[in-house]
Parts: sequence; structure tokens; C-alpha cells
Amino acid sequence: MTPEDVPVTAGLARTVFSAPGEAASAEDVRRGEARQAHLLATDPEGAWVALDEAGEVCGVALAIRREGVWGLSLLAVRPDVQSRGIGRRLLERAWAYGEGARGRIVLSSTDPKAMRRYARLGLAVRPCVAAGGIVDRSRLPAPSGAVRASEDVERTAPVSRHVRGAAHVADLPAMLDAGGRLLLHGDRGFAVHDERAVRLLAARDEAAAVDLLWACLAAAAPGATVAVDFLAAGQDWAVRTVLDAGLALSPDGPVFTGGRLGTLAPYVPSGPYL
Repeated sequence: MTPEDVPVTAGLARTVFSAPGEAASAEDVRRGEARQAHLLATDPEGAWVALDEAGEVCGVALAIRREGVWGLSLLAVRPDVQSRGIGRRLLERAWAYGEGARGRIVLSSTDPKAMRRYARLGLAVRPCVAAGGIVDRSRLPAPSGAVRASEDVERTAPVSRHVRGAAHVADLPAMLDAGGRLLLHGDRGFAVHDERAVRLLAARDEAAAVDLLWACLAAAAPGATVAVDFLAAGQDWAVRTVLDAGLALSPDGPVFTGGRLGTLAPYVPSGPYL
């Protein structure tokens, strides 16, 4: 992959993962391209594209390595050329970038082909649900005085290493540039959110995680639909909280993990940054 590919691969990702008829705003386009440009800059050896017979980009894979942990950020193949082995070959290149990694993480879509592909990598499957809807603001608890807005990304590193097994410091500036806001719960946890979603949350204990999740939900724009994705098995603290907030649950793609990672709880992973 090269920098010149970014507008095409970002558009390809929107085509593959957007709902039918869903139109991307100019800001969504900017954020998608910025995300891919960031990952290409940090992990060029994990960034691959596939070309069709006409030499046009028809597939993309983006993988990252953070302190010995490998993760798959994106795998997308143009719909008209799917089921030709292109996704498999892209995944092989991305997977090879993780050679020697002590841990691996993949966040899957609900596509059966994708789930089969990741399961065959020998990773453990962690079923997930997603939460979405409009926050019932009458149910919001009193704000926790321990949760504060911050831009000190370095303070998140010990918690990330405890939970994921690797720091998020390399990617948090990109998340904040994309409109995310960082919340800290002292040294017990942190979260990144915007008005539409909880983008990332990691904590040392469930009480801190619940405080952070409530703070993210309270910050949602009144009347706006909010999403909390990849609530894996064992994250019951999060399931209870989103239900108390009036959100609804739905099936989500599973998380696949392998090797030596952190506790993986309390944890709401980031789609692009794991």
C-alpha cells in the first residue's frame, strides 16, 4: 500500500461496511482517510492492497503491531470480486506481519466468511453483542467526580498494558484528531468517546469502568443514537450499564484472540485500533 492508495482504500472500506443507501458525510470521509494514512505511516509493512485485472485496487488489509501485540485493523474486498481468494491472500500478508508477536487480536464483522477465515487462524472466539439507541437521560447517575477530561495520553499506557497487553499511546492522538475525547479515571482507567459512540475503554476494575462508561453515555448529544460495540463475553458490567441507560442489544461480530495478552477486561476495544 502507498499513500496514493488511501482515498481508494478508504472508499472501499466505506462501501463494504456501510449500510445500503448510507451516505458518508465529508467529515466521515476525512476521518476514514486520516485513519488509514495514520496506520500506513505507523505500520507500512502491515499495509497491503490487492489489484484486479485492470490494475485497480480491489482489496485492502491493515495490520498493526504495538509492543509485541499484533492486531488486524481492516480487511475489505470489493463486493464484485469477493469469493476469489483475494481476502485470504491479503490476510496471509497481514498475518505474516505479526511473526514473533506474543499476542494477537482480531475484531470481526458478522460476515460468515470473515468469521470462518479468522477462526481458521487458530484464535479463540469471544462472542460479542453491541449496544445502540438513544440514551434515556432520566436514568443517568450523578457524575463521578473521579472522571475528568484530559489530553494526557501517556497516563493511559499502564492501564492499556494491563488490559490489552500493549499501550494505545501511538494511536490515541489520531483518535483525538478524529474528534474523540479522552476521559481519565485517575490511574484506574480511561475512555475515548465522541457524541456517537464509545470508541475505546480500558480499566483496572469494574467500578472505574462503569464510571467511565456512564460518563461517555452522558456526553452523547441529547436525542442522538449512540453505539457501544464489541462487548465480549465477560463484560457484564458494560451490558448492565448500557441496558440501564436504555440502549438495546444486538448481535455483533466476535473478537478473536491468541497468545499472551492482558486481562482483556474491563475492556471495550477500538474497532480500528483494538
